[in-house]
Parts: sequence; C-alpha cells; structure tokens
Amino acid sequence: MRLDRRDFLKVSAAATASLSIAAGETLVEHNGIPCRPLGKTGERVTLLTLGGYQIGQPEVTEQEAIRIMRSAIDEGINSFDNAWGYHEGRSEILMGKALKDGYREKVFLMTKHVGRDAKTAEAQLEESLERLQVDVIDLWQFHEVAQADDPHRIYSEGALEVALKAKQQGKIRYIGFTGHRFPDLHVEMIDRGFDWDTVEMPLNVLDHHFRSFEKETLPKAVEKNLGIIAIKTLGGPPGRIPKESGAATVSECLRFALSLPISTVASGIDSMEILKENVTIARNFKPFEEEELSALLKRTRQAASKGDFEPYKR
Repeated sequence: MRLDRRDFLKVSAAATASLSIAAGETLVEHNGIPCRPLGKTGERVTLLTLGGYQIGQPEVTEQEAIRIMRSAIDEGINSFDNAWGYHEGRSEILMGKALKDGYREKVFLMTKHVGRDAKTAEAQLEESLERLQVDVIDLWQFHEVAQADDPHRIYSEGALEVALKAKQQGKIRYIGFTGHRFPDLHVEMIDRGFDWDTVEMPLNVLDHHFRSFEKETLPKAVEKNLGIIAIKTLGGPPGRIPKESGAATVSECLRFALSLPISTVASGIDSMEILKENVTIARNFKPFEEEELSALLKRTRQAASKGDFEPYKR
C-alpha cells in the first residue's frame, strides 16, 4: 500500500478533520496549540512535542534547558519525548528536573530504549525512571529499529514481555517503537502482530521522494490506528532541509508533516527563539491546498533524489 500525490491529498484532508476534531467534539487546544488523538490510545497531544535530544546538548546549560522546557509547557505544548541514550542520560536527567514543581502533571511523557533482550530492556527502563524522577512513563518506545534482525530480536528475546510486565505494574502506560532508516523494518514490526500503540518515523518533504516512510509505513500505521509521531521534519539537526538544501522553509517543512495523518511532530528545540517560531507555526497551522502541495513537491524532488539531506537513511 503506497501513497501517490492524489492519495496524499485525500488522506491529508481526512486527517486534518478526523485527527483535529473528533466526532461531535469541538477543536481541543492547549493555549492555542491544536491537539490530536494519539491513535487508539485516546490521549490528546499537541501538534508539537518537545524532543529531548537538543535540550541535552553540552552547549545548552542546565538552567537554559529547564527554562526552555518549562516555557514550552507554559506555551501549551503538552507532550515531551526523550531517550535513554541521549547524551549519556543528560537529556533525561534535565527533563526530570524540568518536570518538578507540578510540571509533570501537565505533560504526556515519552522516552525510548535500545533493549533487544529482556535484561537490557529492564535495566534501561529502571534507569530512565530514575533519571526522569517519575513513577510512570506514559509511552515507552523500542528505539532505532534499524538492523535487519531487530524485529526478530524484539519479538523473540524477552524485551516485549518486559514491556508488558512493566505496563501491568503501572511503570509504563503505552508501548511503541521508532526508527529512521528502513521503512520495511517498520512494516515488519507491525506485521509480526504485536498490538503497538504508537510508531515514530521520519516524515518530511524530501522523504516523500526517497526511501519513503510516508509511502511505505504511514498507510500501514494509519490502518492499524497507531499514534504516529513524526520526526526529522527538517531533515535532522541542524535543519538540513531549510538550511542546507534550500528546498523548503521551516514553516513549509512543518506544515507538510502536519498535513499528514499524524498525531504530533517531535521537534528539536534548543533555544527560546526556536520554541517561539515552532509554537507560532503550530498555532497558525493550515493544511496544504492541492496547488501549493504540487508546487512544493516539484520544487523538492531534485534535492531529495540521492538522500543527501536525509543522511540518517544512509
């Protein structure tokens, strides 16, 4: 099942209506930022999720990182994403500090791990809980499904059982997976039959043309009603698509991703300026019209042809 341009437009229009406004309900917002359901979980997350990688960079001071995260919540962002491996744990530690003083209750909290066997998965879960200083992680994701044997290992070496046990114990609420190299591995993760809650994948204007998650994985995820978290919407740090390719602006990149049937965009935010810019785009979001989209895809085709601005796929 693959999406061509016409299918994209149909799915985009339907997604904008169904994900933004549930049947019989008015549009839900947090301080002007629209919310969408996170797939079948029923949780409502804002169009923007704050990603944990950038705020953990060594050049971002602890004080500034906490300021950015708390300002994001004050501006209306209600979901945070992180990972056990980001900056040797600094990202989770800083996020744990930022979520003190009543901020934890305002955020749907996600983190990721790279456990493929039971022992590793369990150890990383306990470490994430300790670093984040929480009793419960809302969404725990199997991170970077990128090796050919990853789906087999995740399904057969006990890590899934650890996740299910942690859910029964109340340590996590939902289970998902992520990856950014091979769409076919995402499809395999779904087809092997586990009842995933979410999937996190690269979705951007260049992905549309090259080894496309949008065309190969997204339709399967929509079919299964998974919560879909878009990453690499700018081509990965430091914003390769707008800054290096010149094929699309920051606003066009975010609008493109948000026009897809996704729940939220995980955005790398390491300054107050970027926070303000992204929040403004989310508050003013309008899906692409057909003529706008056609022009954008035509303009970005050449830049996408070799994957130069999506190096994580290579």
